[in-house]
Amino acid sequence: MTRPIPRRTAAALLTALATPALAQEAGQALRVIIPQPPGGATDVLARLLSEPLSRALERPVVVENRPGANGIVSINALKQSRPDGGTLLLGGVSIFSFNPNLYPSLPYDPWRDFAWIAPVADTPFVVVAGRRTGIATIAQLLQRARARPEGVTYGSAGIGNSTHLAMEMIAERAGVRLTHVPFPGSAPALASLAAGDTDCMVNPLGNTLPLIAGGDAVPLATLGAERAPALPDVPALREAGIGDVTMPGWYAFVGPAGVPAPVVERLNAAVRAVVDSPGVAQRLREAVLEPLSGSAESLQQRARSDSEAMAAFIRRRGIKVE
Repeated sequence: MTRPIPRRTAAALLTALATPALAQEAGQALRVIIPQPPGGATDVLARLLSEPLSRALERPVVVENRPGANGIVSINALKQSRPDGGTLLLGGVSIFSFNPNLYPSLPYDPWRDFAWIAPVADTPFVVVAGRRTGIATIAQLLQRARARPEGVTYGSAGIGNSTHLAMEMIAERAGVRLTHVPFPGSAPALASLAAGDTDCMVNPLGNTLPLIAGGDAVPLATLGAERAPALPDVPALREAGIGDVTMPGWYAFVGPAGVPAPVVERLNAAVRAVVDSPGVAQRLREAVLEPLSGSAESLQQRARSDSEAMAAFIRRRGIKVE
């Protein structure tokens, strides 16, 4: 007859099993996978965090860009890595909470295939038009869209990305039809806008400001109930009579499934210490990002809540990725 293992013995065994991962962690670089090409909002955030995170963990941090398929390429790379705390993915809400509602056969399960680590930041969004369009207000954009159904194009960072879904929400609220042009990340979408190949887009405010300052992108409205401090003269969508269009814009670290709990705890503590530090918090706000700090459990709960909230909208709009 097999005897049950006493609780103290079981706890000691778990600690012993976790110890090699913790020991190995100290001697290796932390690989951070990014689901966007260089210049995208996630890439900018990763590079802002890499140096302070390296100091907090006392190990190098290496950023690796793996764009493609709205995050699936990067997640496949994460799943193939060892669950020892040596590889993390920094991704946005779309790959965690939106993709499960978009793909009929998603090659990953966010509730089974990840070790949730820590949230890091949230971002506001702005609606912009290309300078060459001559559009200067959200009212002019909607007027042109009504006059030319499906003749107005908008770029996004990929099908099902926050930048795609936000513009679809605006179109639904305003009763207009637009033509979607997806790109493998926000940087090429912005480049298309600046070149005059697409007419407009919704994008994170932080990495859109340089184009706005340079005159290649014209800010029309910000999402949310209030104006953004970085653009005090630009109205919120509510002021344009469209109502509240809220879009989750958070970013978070996850690891592959199976990362030992002590490693998760240490990584979470390091990320929280970095995000909560006055210097990093200030740099995030200068990049028009709001610092987010929380436990691994609260991050997973938020991802589930956002997934459930977006499911009905995605079904109603018939948005899917084959």
